[in-house]
Amino acid sequence: MKKILPLLFLAFVGFTAYSCDNDDDTVVQNPVDNDTYSQMRDVTGSFTSGNTYAFTQAIAIEQTDVVLVYRKAGNAWQQIPKTVYLDTATSPAARKFDYNFVFDSQNVQIRIDDQNFNLGTGLSTQEIANYLSNQTFRIVLVPASQSKSASKNAGVDYSDYNAVVKYFNLDETKVKTTNVN
Repeated sequence: MKKILPLLFLAFVGFTAYSCDNDDDTVVQNPVDNDTYSQMRDVTGSFTSGNTYAFTQAIAIEQTDVVLVYRKAGNAWQQIPKTVYLDTATSPAARKFDYNFVFDSQNVQIRIDDQNFNLGTGLSTQEIANYLSNQTFRIVLVPASQSKSASKNAGVDYSDYNAVVKYFNLDETKVKTTNVN
């Protein structure tokens, strides 16, 4: 019995030392989202009454992540939602509409909302060409964890397309292009 008691004590101490490993108590304050990465896609389409002034682009994004959409306006990108006020010189009534978007984890729908006139008959040929036909939108998918820290720490301005590209280190040469209609 005297020989077995030290062996049992040594086994107990060895078991306790092995099972009390403290490596699993690490608390991660700012976890890095390694399964989602920022990406961009250009979508070009025309708004018509046939597509109810909306078109959809398939995406794959985690439900917690962020979708930003920008409309190409000349050589610049405008963040949407964006209200467009049409020239009152071409019509006696004030006319406006909104470029807008909604998204879920599988699709982004870009659409025109809140028009206070009939888009099919209330626009001139030039206005249709400028605002409805062959419109290009850039969809930017960003991880939510980075976007949350960006708004608190780095102060990235999401309305400034160039600031978003710089902050998320996006490569504009690798943008995929899709025509939706």
